[in-house]
Amino acid sequence: MKFTVLGSWGAYPEANEACSGYLLQVEDKNILLDCGSGVLSSLANHIAFKDLDAVVISHYHADHMCDIYSLQYAMDILMKTKNRNKPLTIYGYDEGDVFKELAYKEVCYAVPITRKMTIENISFEFLETKHQKKCYAMRVAYGNKSLVYTADTGWTDSLIEFSKDADLLVCEASLFNHQEGLNDGHLTAGQAGKLACNAGVSSLMITHFPHFGDLSQLEKEAADAFGKNVMKAGKGVTIEI
Repeated sequence: MKFTVLGSWGAYPEANEACSGYLLQVEDKNILLDCGSGVLSSLANHIAFKDLDAVVISHYHADHMCDIYSLQYAMDILMKTKNRNKPLTIYGYDEGDVFKELAYKEVCYAVPITRKMTIENISFEFLETKHQKKCYAMRVAYGNKSLVYTADTGWTDSLIEFSKDADLLVCEASLFNHQEGLNDGHLTAGQAGKLACNAGVSSLMITHFPHFGDLSQLEKEAADAFGKNVMKAGKGVTIEI
């Protein structure tokens, strides 16, 4: 599995950057995990939109899914001009009007996620996290390799077992350690490291960054709790799993 960061900012993107979005490539399949503000522009640096096979949305906050609407237009144009020959499948939880909006004309299909499912021959498992809006972490497995993407969450012990022995944990780190408790829907960097340590994962990448403070301090706080070096997500950062 090849995992590429398309955007790593929380709430809104910094200049020439993007919010949450990650490209997962397995053999000849291209799957987008979340599609926040700025993600499409970043995605275009890596694949043609016609080659995108599926999108999986963790939750319906704008910084994780607002570029879906522009992606729908792209699919419509590509299909009309015969530059793409199949609709795009968009996966999300089936609740409220936003799920219905994932479907567009005959070019985008909305498919509800289930606890365990297979998407393009890749195993996905979902766990509801602790967040202001319903949100799901994802565990992705192919062959003997696995990665976990927490999406947005506050501390919950259920993520420890869910992330157990993953090769890569991509974990939000929205807060500095001294801000613990400021927002119970998000983790501190130290909590991200603690989760990685308790779950026994091989590697930790922190993401979903705040727009204040020294981000290298987040990296240090996560590493201190993890007991190993930590990767900091950034546009274009790629890891082979």
